[in-house]
Amino acid sequence: MNQPPPPADLAAEGDVNLSPRRRAFEAEHVHATTRARLDADADVFLHQSLSTPCFNALASCEGIWLTDVEGRRIMDFHGNNVHQVGYRHPHVIEAVKRQLDALPFSPRRFTNDAAIDLATRLAALAPEPLGKVLFAPGGTLAVGMALKLARLATGRHKTLSLWDSFHGASLDAISIGGEAVFRKGIGPLLPGTEHAPPCDPGTCRFGCAGTCNARCAEYLDYVLGKEEDIGAVIVETVRCTDVQIPPPAYYRILREACDRHGALLILDEVPICLGRTGRMFAFEHYGIVPDMVVLGKGLGGAVMPMAALIARRDLDVAADRALGHYTHEKSSVGCAAALATLEVIEREDLLARTQTLGARAMARMRGLQEKHRLIGAVRGIGLLLGIELVRDGEPARDEAERVMYHCLAHGLSFKIGQGNVLTLSPPLVIAPTELEAAFDILDAALTAVEAGRS
Repeated sequence: MNQPPPPADLAAEGDVNLSPRRRAFEAEHVHATTRARLDADADVFLHQSLSTPCFNALASCEGIWLTDVEGRRIMDFHGNNVHQVGYRHPHVIEAVKRQLDALPFSPRRFTNDAAIDLATRLAALAPEPLGKVLFAPGGTLAVGMALKLARLATGRHKTLSLWDSFHGASLDAISIGGEAVFRKGIGPLLPGTEHAPPCDPGTCRFGCAGTCNARCAEYLDYVLGKEEDIGAVIVETVRCTDVQIPPPAYYRILREACDRHGALLILDEVPICLGRTGRMFAFEHYGIVPDMVVLGKGLGGAVMPMAALIARRDLDVAADRALGHYTHEKSSVGCAAALATLEVIEREDLLARTQTLGARAMARMRGLQEKHRLIGAVRGIGLLLGIELVRDGEPARDEAERVMYHCLAHGLSFKIGQGNVLTLSPPLVIAPTELEAAFDILDAALTAVEAGRS
């Protein structure tokens, strides 16, 4: 039976829990053991789109796998992008256990070896002139620190960011963000948050005809010239929700524009840092260096909430202010998890592995595109993958949701972005056979939906 999907403005950042298909999925696949937990969860947590109420309950996780309370195993190609090194990686778990035994908490005004070592390591990984670090318990908070530092460094409060972008769910983050599901009906947001069209060939206003011609970057240059008091441009290096990959010219133009107009370039790599794109930092694909980069999610090794701001060394200008001042700012346990995560990425050569498996995944997606009429485009950079579904030239939002729930029922979890893009983010430690098995499930789901059987 066809059921209407949720409104388009609720389907941008991810699949929402307000859909009739969600309820239909639960009716078929959620049994008493799980239902009791879901009801208890819904009873005690405030309800919000994209999460509570939930649709399943987990008992354990390991590697690329989630196991629910009924014993069903699910390949996690979603993971909120925290699982670059997979779940329960033994090196990360052991590091956390050692730190818990020695120093489980480090109060403010004190430092600790794990925090110093992690900051030193991140500064060494980042290209010059990046080299000063600040930690926070989450990516949204790190974005907030970057915005405050930009104000202090430039003396300007205005920002320029992109529509359809996501930088977090706090009030300051949704002010610079561009998704209606977070901004709509909330009330006054931060003043001075200018927005421009994103680099998105599917919605391009600059005549790119499906292949970005970087005119959207030239428009950012134009806005910076008109609004001379913009202190920072903040952009997701690659938009994660639907895998929009700008061409090299985009960032060359943007970097030069920021330099010419005195604005700082802040790149948000919270979900895609640490190898997701095949490089430690996604901006390395573009041959430019931002003034600040924000990391998060995977930094905590799928164990601890951990984020970092890495800034130009000469932006150390806030000694008399509080940029973060968070209770867990130099979390000894979080820093230990992050250090272990970086060690896993290096020891297991995950950057090269991601490039190899990413190429393999792209080849498989192109094969699916040739086979399935629903697939309008495929995109990928490393193991950040997107499959765009269309019907009669329009976004196939209903079909995307049907494909997702079919896959969930057969052991594959992923995210829907912008309502019609299947966004696949597997752990970087995934085995080639597991990657192929996931695409087999996706292939079967597309076949079933196109035949009207799902």
